[in-house]
Order: sequence, then structure tokens, then C-alpha cells
Amino acid sequence: MNPSYLSSVKRQFAYYKSLADKTLAQLTEKELFWHYNEESNSVAILVKHVVGNMHSRWTNFLTEEGEKPWRNRDDEFINSYASKQEMLAAWEKGWGCLFEAIHSIHEEKLDTIVYIRNEGHTVTEAINRQLCHYSYHIGQLVFLGKMVKNSDWKSLSISKSDSKKYNAEKFNTQKGIRHFTEDL
Repeated sequence: MNPSYLSSVKRQFAYYKSLADKTLAQLTEKELFWHYNEESNSVAILVKHVVGNMHSRWTNFLTEEGEKPWRNRDDEFINSYASKQEMLAAWEKGWGCLFEAIHSIHEEKLDTIVYIRNEGHTVTEAINRQLCHYSYHIGQLVFLGKMVKNSDWKSLSISKSDSKKYNAEKFNTQKGIRHFTEDL
């Protein structure tokens, strides 16, 4: 296994958290609970689901089944947050659980088998599964933020009209091995 894997994946999780954090910071309490229709999720519901998943998957990650018996996944899709502050506290606690677990993993454990709903995954596969799952929902969260804020949205990436300028700055630097999140 490439020794840079764990370092890279930690940065990726931090990157997706930062996208969500920047979105959550732009939204009012009312906007967090808005949903397009009865079948769609609000930002708050997406947060609740991701947090529930994080606690289940990352608590005792190397030693227990990833789908904990105490998790009530269906309840994650019913809003129970009373405020933005409560939602943000849960959000930080979920990420804390993830980062505590992932920082305790050492390279020699990457081929260890862990289970999610009785399906065996190497630690690497389980990490990749969760990274993809969270980026999927954080993409939804950002999209909802853009919809709600409309023209008041503050872009989290290269603005529509700034690609040439951004690329010029990038190609004006020395080639080197670095993680794309270092400049963010």
C-alpha cells in the first residue's frame, strides 16, 4: 500500500467537511430546514443522516460491526434538530468521531477486514466507501445551499468566469507533488 494513502484520505475528508462547513455558514436557520418537496431532504436532514452514519461506522471502527444495533437509520430522515446550533454541534461530534478513528489507523492495518452489515471490507475499502458516501451527500448539501441562496451564494470553488485566471495562476507555479487542498 502506498504510504501516502492515509495522509491523502485524511485530507480528502477534511476537504469535504470544509465544503459543507462553508455551505452551512452561509445558510440561515430557516434555510437549513427548507426542502423542495415532501420526498426531498433538507440540509438539516442530510446532516442528520451523515452524522448518524459517522457514529455508526467510525465508533470502534476496527473491532465492531459498522452498522451498530443502536443506529436508527430511518429516524435520520426525520428532522429533530431544534436549532442551527444544535445541528452544528451534532455535525462537529460526528466529524470528531470520524477523525478520531481515522487518525488511530496505521498503515499495517489497511488490509484488516471490517464488516458493514456483515459484508467484509478491507480497512481501505471501508474508508473509500465512507469517503464516497459523504462526498455524495455533501454534494447534495452544497447543491441545496446554492438553490436556497441563489444570487447570494458565495462560490466554494472556481467561479464560472474565473477558470482562465485560476489556471494561469496554477501554471505559473513550479511543478511539484502536493495535495490540491493545500491552497484552500
